Amino acid sequence: MKMQKLSGKMLINMLIGAANNLDQHKQMVDALNVFPVPDGDTGTNMSLTVMATARELHALGDGELSAVGSVLASASLRGARGNSGVILSQLFRGFAKTFSGLKEADAKLVAKALKAGVDTAYKAVKTPTEGTILTVARECAMKAITLSEHEDDILKVFEGALATAKETLDKTPDMLPVLKQAGVVDAGGQGLICILEGAFSALVAGQDVQLVTPSSGTMTPTINQAIQEQTILFPYCTEFIILKKEAKNCEKPLQVFLDKRGDSTVIIDDGEIVKVHIHTSTPGAVITEALKYGALMNIKIDNMQVQNDSLVMASQATQADIVTPTKEYGFVAVAAGEGLRNIFMNDLVVDQVIEGGQTMNPSTDDILKAVQKVPAKNVFVLPNNKNIIPAAEQVISLADRNVFVIPTRTIPQGISAMIGFDFECDAVANIKQMTSAIKHVQTGQVTYAVRKTSVAGKEIAEGDILGLLEGKIAVVVDNAEAALLQLIEKMVNDSSAMISVYYGNQTSLEQAQSVLVTLELKYPDLDVEIHDGGQPIYFYICAVE
Repeated sequence: MKMQKLSGKMLINMLIGAANNLDQHKQMVDALNVFPVPDGDTGTNMSLTVMATARELHALGDGELSAVGSVLASASLRGARGNSGVILSQLFRGFAKTFSGLKEADAKLVAKALKAGVDTAYKAVKTPTEGTILTVARECAMKAITLSEHEDDILKVFEGALATAKETLDKTPDMLPVLKQAGVVDAGGQGLICILEGAFSALVAGQDVQLVTPSSGTMTPTINQAIQEQTILFPYCTEFIILKKEAKNCEKPLQVFLDKRGDSTVIIDDGEIVKVHIHTSTPGAVITEALKYGALMNIKIDNMQVQNDSLVMASQATQADIVTPTKEYGFVAVAAGEGLRNIFMNDLVVDQVIEGGQTMNPSTDDILKAVQKVPAKNVFVLPNNKNIIPAAEQVISLADRNVFVIPTRTIPQGISAMIGFDFECDAVANIKQMTSAIKHVQTGQVTYAVRKTSVAGKEIAEGDILGLLEGKIAVVVDNAEAALLQLIEKMVNDSSAMISVYYGNQTSLEQAQSVLVTLELKYPDLDVEIHDGGQPIYFYICAVE
């Protein structure tokens, strides 16, 4: 089978195939996380991003390549989760924009689109690193460009590019020492391979692909806020296969007839059968004409006007969640744990707290919806996690009000930023004050190792208790309380004034109180506070200021 053109329907099937395949392998990708802590969410974030995109494309059903590309770019942007999801959305965005105004694309244009996706993604990353998803995507695209110079079969170009992507992934440990030390390939690059493999399989199959139900977690459908109510000139999407009576080619006469009956016409004569697709206002006439050439099978007629009306209603329902600003300043924070949620909302007057964190990064759309619910002209967003910052920053261009993202990388930084806010100052002054405040707090976290590994010269066994100082493994012991005390000892210096500890849902009140007594005895000149954070994953989160 040879494929010389890529249609909108084919692209939809490719993305659905990609989403299905990555969903099946996301836990494997998560396990490639360099650090052995239970926050390996690259596969999950990429899966959630591509699954949200595939859902909107599945709802679209069909369309010219340009229209499908537009939905692909928009849906992936709003569904992007975490750093890996944002990079993936940029790959999709550049890829899709290449098809603007086109009904279909040949092999050279598909290769050009892959390269455009890479260029867009590289521009979105301030300091690109070799040995990551970007490297894998770049080498894949360059191979596609080279192959398309002398090969017009999209399948062969895609197959060759995929092979190069896999070879590049295998080389990532040689590009990044941290990968070689951990004995893994790049997680983002592996996720991209899963996406490409799923897309290629769908392309080879040449059939409609059904979107699977995600294997774990819940998915919130994203609604395209740009959906407009419209009257569709040719509302019936009509598809069928003709089992030809005679061997002669019927493509040309059928094309002449169909061109007068609608648009988005696709006719593929494969010898014994003819595959037909058209958007028309008279499906009955199309079916009657087709019967002249043979028996029909797999007839499908969808009313796109009804589909559009349903999407408009869903979009309007989403718009109802947007509130009108009634105050000057408002706040959105990301946190996991009932205790931390209460601290942000009750003690620090944050308007909306999004449930999320290291193992579950909220999407751009999740953050946007939270921002739109805040009745303020100026909304400050506290991501409280480095992987959530990119998704939060994309909200700035999507919201209907001023959004300021304070680059908080930890919960203690988010709390310090809020304490540094002054309602008497303007937004610019507060940005400076909040950004300054987060520079004066050190963060420690106590968690456990999910696998055996070696990091920075430290031998780690599965189940070991790890103390992270500013995200780097600083302590390896067998007891959470011992890890916390050793961490704090490394954090305290002559200028320290306060120690704050937030205990998680795996830590008892008695254990926390024992820690409080120990810290007060050891650091009599410092203020020591301990709070019930209720956070998962981390036995303790601590801050020294």
